[in-house]
Amino acid sequence: MNTKWKVKELILLLLMALVFVPIFIELLLHRFLLQTFENTLYAGTMTGFVMSIIFTLSVYLIALKPHGLGWDVVGLRSFSKSYWKWIPVWTVVLIVSSILLVVMMDILGIGVDNSKTESLNEQVTWFTFTIAFLSAAVVSPIYEEIFYRGFLYKWILGKWGVGAGLIVSSLIFTVVHIPTYNTLPVNFLSGAIFAWTYEKSGSIVPGIIIHGVFNGVAVVLTVVA
Repeated sequence: MNTKWKVKELILLLLMALVFVPIFIELLLHRFLLQTFENTLYAGTMTGFVMSIIFTLSVYLIALKPHGLGWDVVGLRSFSKSYWKWIPVWTVVLIVSSILLVVMMDILGIGVDNSKTESLNEQVTWFTFTIAFLSAAVVSPIYEEIFYRGFLYKWILGKWGVGAGLIVSSLIFTVVHIPTYNTLPVNFLSGAIFAWTYEKSGSIVPGIIIHGVFNGVAVVLTVVA
């Protein structure tokens, strides 16, 4: 568990995730891309791609390279074959639980509409479906698992243990999805599941797979609904 990480790395990477990205990428860059493309889906997809580069590079330049560490330290490594059986189990648990949460929110009158899903529905073609699917099911799971589980969960785990790691990393994972309020309970649940699979397998790859399948199913359901 000795990664040589101090509070400095945590502060710098949290500033990147909670301040720099929301202001300069999700707000200013997205606004510029929206004016350029005049298309919500294209602007959102390009914004997400830029975010993936920034998150991944930040982890490398702040948490790995200065300490001579490799990507395996943030969980990009193989895992036991015996753990493969848990991947479909947790995938089903996440999908079913998320559906129940959304239904409950709908019953309680909490909005479940989402501008991203609305833009996909309004402009659905094979091309828009493909870029939305790749962005949600491939790009996002990789960089989010590297940062939120590979670095953040592991940092908190090393200081305060598994329970704190699960809760705090999942809370931060939830907060960064604001203002997409309709998904916040699902974000917390999924963050906890992804962290738990990392804890039990020693790899973020199971989380990436579950995350990717879950997001992919969500995109498909958005189109066919």
